[in-house]
Amino acid sequence: MSRTVITPPGRFNMPDWREVWAAREIFVRFGQKEILLRYRQTAVGVAWVFIQPLVAAGVFTIVFGGIAQLPSGGVPYFIFAFAGQMGWMLFNNIVNRASMSLVSNLALVQKVFFPRIIVPLSVLTSILLDFVVSFALFIVLLFVFGINPGWPLLLLPVWVLMTILLAMGIGLAASSWMVKYRDVQYFLPWGMQVLMYASPIAYSMEAVDQTGFGWLFNLNPITWLMEAYRWSLLGQSAPELWQVLALAGAAVVAIVAGILVFQRTERLFADVI
Repeated sequence: MSRTVITPPGRFNMPDWREVWAAREIFVRFGQKEILLRYRQTAVGVAWVFIQPLVAAGVFTIVFGGIAQLPSGGVPYFIFAFAGQMGWMLFNNIVNRASMSLVSNLALVQKVFFPRIIVPLSVLTSILLDFVVSFALFIVLLFVFGINPGWPLLLLPVWVLMTILLAMGIGLAASSWMVKYRDVQYFLPWGMQVLMYASPIAYSMEAVDQTGFGWLFNLNPITWLMEAYRWSLLGQSAPELWQVLALAGAAVVAIVAGILVFQRTERLFADVI
């Protein structure tokens, strides 16, 4: 008779990916749950995916493009802000929803054994669906404003992957910490809001360079992401090679560190919960 021995993860070990793959149906179920809960009993449903970036881009256009008269790289400020919002919302949503995922599913985590890392990873299903819908609207806006980004648009999946790795690394670590320290749910949204305004999302690096603080903003990985997104989505100047390499390095470091933190903290879930 075969026997399965369940052992806790080690201090610095990676997940058993064969075990994670074997539990892929659980991932699918969690993903379906994410989508259903997001749009069930809402008055406008999937329209929220359009409304949120449109309103944010409109506000940024009025404040930064109209009142502050900041440059937008030769494109209408509205679509400039919308492109930045697309990249930022993908990053922000992954971090915030992944961080809350374990706490939101404590009942299942307590009673059923499965690779716990599946829970934060499953949030990607609804978030990527939102991104695809938002991108479809962006394509319409490109035709409306007569903008042809050219071949760099083909590199968009690369920047999306970088965003997922960078954000999921943070989300995995935050989700494991939140099981023990509920302060994370208050600190993280505030930190993300500060990061948004400290990154060239609503404004361009051209405006930042005029202040003399460009060197400081160039230490921020979100800056590298925004430059890459606007190159692919709007056909603006390409990011520098060092930014692309630094972004790839930061994404790999973030996801590996996030997984290791999650694995190390997972050993304590049963005691804390």
